Formats: sequence, C-alpha cells, structure tokens
Amino acid sequence: MQKDWSRRELLRAMGLISLGGAVPASTWANIPLVEKTIDDDGDYVKPARKITAIVLGAGSRGNVYGNYGLEHPDELDIVGVAEPIPLRNERYAQKHKIEAKNRFVTWEHVFDVPKFADAVIITTPDPLHYGPAMRALEMGYDLLLEKPIAQSWKECSDILKQAKKYKRIVAVCHVLRYSPYYRKVKEVIDSGVLGKIISVQHLEPIQHVHMSHSYVRGNWRREKDTNPILLAKSCHDMDILRWWVGKNCNYVSSFGSLSWFRAENAPEGSTARCTDGCAIEATCPYSALRIYHRERTWLHHFDLPEDKALHGEAILKNLKEGPYGRCVYRCDNDVPDHQILAMEFDDNITVSFSMEAFTNYAGRRTRIMGSMGDIVGDENDLYVADFRTGEITKWNTNENAKIKSGHGGGDWGLVRDWLNAVEKQDGSLLTSTLDASMESHLMAFMAEKSRHNRTVEQVKI
Repeated sequence: MQKDWSRRELLRAMGLISLGGAVPASTWANIPLVEKTIDDDGDYVKPARKITAIVLGAGSRGNVYGNYGLEHPDELDIVGVAEPIPLRNERYAQKHKIEAKNRFVTWEHVFDVPKFADAVIITTPDPLHYGPAMRALEMGYDLLLEKPIAQSWKECSDILKQAKKYKRIVAVCHVLRYSPYYRKVKEVIDSGVLGKIISVQHLEPIQHVHMSHSYVRGNWRREKDTNPILLAKSCHDMDILRWWVGKNCNYVSSFGSLSWFRAENAPEGSTARCTDGCAIEATCPYSALRIYHRERTWLHHFDLPEDKALHGEAILKNLKEGPYGRCVYRCDNDVPDHQILAMEFDDNITVSFSMEAFTNYAGRRTRIMGSMGDIVGDENDLYVADFRTGEITKWNTNENAKIKSGHGGGDWGLVRDWLNAVEKQDGSLLTSTLDASMESHLMAFMAEKSRHNRTVEQVKI
C-alpha cells in the first residue's frame, strides 16, 4: 500500500463506504444480530493435493469441519472416525463413506493402528483434548484442535512442546480470526488509520437461551468437568483481543459469579423438570418444552431419528430423561452467568471485556479507541471514524461476504487455511497457530485466578 495515500483513499481501499457524517449510537446498538457466514475470498488457492483426516468426536463441531470435505471433496477426505455414541458413529461413517476398519469407538483405538491419514481433527469434549493431541503428535499427525487447547496451562504447554518436538502443524480453532469481519477490524487497526490504540471495550452477549442450553443444562455447565466458561466460551474473545492489539497483555483482573441460575431463585410452583407439570412453564423464558419441543430450536446436541415425524416423541423423551429437560434453577451448574475483565497491555493500552448471559441478542460488540479515530462494530456493520475529517465510513459483512459457514465464515475459513498449511507443511499460512494461542489462554487462566482470589494477576509466559 502506498504511503502517500490520503486517509480517505486508505479507507476506500479497505472497502469502507463513507457515510459523510456522524452516525448516532442507536444506528448500530439496536441492530438485531444473526450470525452471518463466509468462507471465500479472491486470493484463495486450493491445496495441490487432497488432505486425508481422521475425526475424533462426531458431534456438532466434528460435523462442521467434516462437512467442508463434503462440499470440497478434492481438498479434504475424512477417512476415519472415533465416536462412542453408536448413532453418531454410524451416521458419520455413512456420510463420509468411511471403511469399517477405520471406524473406532474411542480416540485411543485410533492410535492402536499404524498412521493412516495426514491429520487428525480433535473435536472431542474439552477434557479429552490433551490425551489425543499428545498421542497424535507423537505418531506424526498434523492437528486441527478445537478450542480450548486443554484444561490447564501445564497441559497446553505440554502440547506445544510435543508439537515442536515432532515438528507438526497444529491449528487451534480460534475461528474468528478467519472471518471477514474480524479480519477487516485487524486490517483497519494495522493500517494506522486509528493512530495509536489507546483502549478497547469488548462485549460478548451470550444470549439468555444459549446460556441456559450450553452453560446451565448442557455440556459446559461445570468448571471441573470441562473448563471455566471464560475458556469454554470466551477464549475466542481473549484470542481476538490479543490478535487485534498485537501486543503483550501484562496484567488482568476479573470479577464474576453465578447469580441467577440457582435453586434459591426457582419460582414458586416450578418443578425439577419442565415436563413435570411446572406451574410457570408457559411463561418461563427458559422452558425446555417451548425451546426444544414447540419451537424446535437448539437441537444440535440431540440425536434425533432420520424420520422427522418421530422428532416430537424423541424430543419429549430426551426432556423427560436427559439433561436438557431440567429446570434451569435446579441443575448442577456452577459456571458464572456474568463476568468482567480489565486488562493492561504494553504501551498502557487498556482493554475491558464483559461476558453477559442476560441479553435477547447474540453477536459480539466492540469499540476500539485510537488517538486519531475509533471503531464501533457488531459483527455485521463496522463503522470507522476519522477524527481529523469528522468522516465516518462503513463496512458491511453481507455486502462483502459470500455466506457459507458458521462463526462469520470462520469455520470453513480456518479449515481452508489449515489444509494449505498441512499440504505445504508451512505453519505461517495460519494465524491461529499453537504458539499464537498460548498467551490468550494464559490470559484466561490468570483471569480465573483473579476472579477466585480477588487479585490482580500478572500475565507472563
């Protein structure tokens, strides 16, 4: 990019459209957000050969990454699967035409046979990242590793050492780095248009039903069984903040708690399950009968029969017997439903982060304040203000993106870059390398230490 371009020309070159004046906060703050997706850009060059991979864990994320191979069979071929739930194992094997000899019950069984693929995709539950990652690296597999890396700083460090020892490619699934919106924010920051970055405010609105599904009733409800919610949900945010700022985080403090989804807040007349004749079920915003049975939403963790006519009966059975039918005030959850972080980076850059369960919307919101301009964004519209001219320019995801995959296009954007890195054995083709992900994980671990101890913690690798 030419150094003598005007600031207006620079913004236009980045695809930002001038609005010619100030934009009221209400213009962006109240936009209802739906997750948008993209996986394509004009610079993409396909791998020179097809990459073969084994998927460990045929649940939601295993299907997301594996589906790239169905759409692009000349780039990715899923040749093995490990999954202990028979229905998931069978469906995944049929979908990807996996030979019987390459179907396994657990991840350990995969490594009982000689290496038979280029790479392993680890989408097992959080507590089962460390074991398969260590063994796969030892056997010479490259990795696509679902976040978080592992459950402790020591385990994360062990995996990093193992990857370096065996010289393997490891991509951590910090998928936001691969979405056009987040890449555009990074591009604006790095262009210098904002001047010196002074401060950042970042909000992750989990959305109240999502909170109840995943972190009250669901798989990530208990810290010791999975990870702290800051890692399980918001390590994306720790990573993206570290990536945007581009400098070391030195100190962090954090406060947060489980305030609402507790037994003492259970309404009078409520029951252990929503199917037990709860007196307030019809008006409860967290009614399992409404969410899963009547509205048929948030069903991606339900193993439903192929025949949709049988879905209603299967959902009711799950609600009567499984975890998703429980009253949100009577679960065994312990992770916070709200948490805030204050961080100090190099050059005295301050960053605040807020994770909030009680919103009616999803979609992260960000403000970045620089000495010569600022950014306001919501994953859909990005506004860049130039203090010198008073001009505000806009970049819209829908107008600049081809919609194909989740997390704003990051899911398949990650897979695409990872396949090229594996084919060329060049980790520099990735932004979410294992090395790059370590500090953001440490930020989260130290924030949790701060929350529990009410201290300010130093972030030092």
